[in-house]
Amino acid sequence: MRRAAFAVAAGAMAVSLAACGSAKESGGDSSKSSSSSEKKGDDIKVGLLLPENQTARYEKFDRPLIEKKIAELTNNKGKVVYANAKQDASLQNQQVDTMITNKVDVLIVDAVDAAAIKNSVQKAKDAGIPVVAYDRLAQGPIDAYTSFDNVTVGKTQGEALLKALGSKAKSGKIVMMNGSSTDPNAAQFKQGAHEVLNGKVNIGKEYDTKEWKPENANSNMEGAISALGKKNIIGVYSANDGMAGGIITALKAAGIANIPVTGQDAELAGVQRIVAGEQYMSVYKPYAPEADAAAEMAVNLAQGKSLDSVAKDKVDSPTTKGVPSVLVPVTSLTKDNIKDTVIKDGVYTLDQICTGQYKAACDKIGLK
Repeated sequence: MRRAAFAVAAGAMAVSLAACGSAKESGGDSSKSSSSSEKKGDDIKVGLLLPENQTARYEKFDRPLIEKKIAELTNNKGKVVYANAKQDASLQNQQVDTMITNKVDVLIVDAVDAAAIKNSVQKAKDAGIPVVAYDRLAQGPIDAYTSFDNVTVGKTQGEALLKALGSKAKSGKIVMMNGSSTDPNAAQFKQGAHEVLNGKVNIGKEYDTKEWKPENANSNMEGAISALGKKNIIGVYSANDGMAGGIITALKAAGIANIPVTGQDAELAGVQRIVAGEQYMSVYKPYAPEADAAAEMAVNLAQGKSLDSVAKDKVDSPTTKGVPSVLVPVTSLTKDNIKDTVIKDGVYTLDQICTGQYKAACDKIGLK
């Protein structure tokens, strides 16, 4: 799962990384819960706020993995109070208020809108509830953060697209379908992709896709095809698998086939499209280490313990410097390494991927 170490790229989001030093250097006092003058035992209450249920990962992977790890770390005594914002930033702010009223000991928050959550994070802090920013770097006085190296994710996608295009990289135009403008991760994916693609391809159209929704990506792609002409499009940068599905639907409807489309998240439908040759790649992000890190940091914070043994990096957000962090490396997933990634790690079984309509394609690429 962690076969390669990826270089960390600093960029527009001003993310800076450095090895953690002593507890004092990494904000030793701020990495401990202020909700109680006494250290808590295993009987803690963890608030878990996830951003949406459109993307398969949150309900299928993140939530159960976090709940399982918290149970393990607290001898099954820790309680997880869960809420999903369904892509509504205002609703998520209300959910934070509810968590504060319910007196959770710590919050794990994957923000719908990293800036809009700022005041709610401050409210939690004022109530003595530490906050772990999960997957997206929320603004406000967060105590810890875990995610993937998001600039590297974009670079990985861009490099894969260039590899797929080969000598034809400048023979036509590509379309860039970035994620939501309210998601700081999307800006970093875009940054990384541009660092690789700029000057090496011709970008015909580029979109920031509202709410990451596949139907919005589909509509944008239809507009790009109309504007550029279907014979002129040679590839599509898609920031995730869900949008890739909407993009590929639009490409098929226009009679466009055999052009590379990128993705991210290694969703089952995305992996199956890779098997079928409809999607070129996805970025495999192993959710277990990310979820485990969030759970461990949350339990440590709730119990008033240091994060030094967990968080080996520091990240600067727009509002908070030196946040103790765990950054998980990623892998470019193509038809050549499905067996060595998502199958080997137990994310999917061969039978789940190679269902009836994909059986022949699986056999063709040796996936059996």
